[in-house]
Amino acid sequence: MMKTLLCYGDSNTYGCMPVGFDIMTQTIIGGNLRFDRHQRWTGVLAHELGDHFQVIEEGLNGRTTVFDDPLEGRHKNGLSYLLPCLESHAPLDYVLLMLGTNDLKKRFSVSAYDIALGIGSLIDTIDSSQAGVDGAPPRVLLMCPPPLGKISEFASMFEGAETKSRKLGGYLKKIAAQKGCDYFQVGKVIKPSKIDGIHYDAQSHALLGKAVANYLKKNIIA
Repeated sequence: MMKTLLCYGDSNTYGCMPVGFDIMTQTIIGGNLRFDRHQRWTGVLAHELGDHFQVIEEGLNGRTTVFDDPLEGRHKNGLSYLLPCLESHAPLDYVLLMLGTNDLKKRFSVSAYDIALGIGSLIDTIDSSQAGVDGAPPRVLLMCPPPLGKISEFASMFEGAETKSRKLGGYLKKIAAQKGCDYFQVGKVIKPSKIDGIHYDAQSHALLGKAVANYLKKNIIA
């Protein structure tokens, strides 16, 4: 039977290319900086899993865990959109959740601990939903974003985020254990591009898509 996977994330699930220009002078919205479908890690994942799997991309530039963005808009709040998203794509077998990077922005001023609690709220929403097969909740794979590299064009926006991002993995691993969901540490497979220190290049997307496919085949998919 066909299995359906929802990939719920931010710009690195959307497939935003590394940004090497002044972000105050040029927009990154509109597809001009988006990798092609077959290049994005979600597209690679779909290819690796084959025809018996449907991979749904739900990536949004700037998406947070639970925070309204006072500058980019309330629609960036990952929690407020999650339940409608789950119900619109139901029935779902799996949700691959990769968020937390945008919470590191200076404007939110929250700790890695609080970001992990935000992720926990998202998992609770999934677990309490009826968006899975026969009204059960979908199974969750929590994907921890890799620590940020040296940030260039986004340096002011992400002031102080590099150190904080290195603490996130430990907290997310505890959240995954607490919530009883699967855990995948992206930083063991890839690093952000040296161009901006945040986004993944094409090679990293390919590596990540293959690694996630292998993990799912070995640990989750029956």
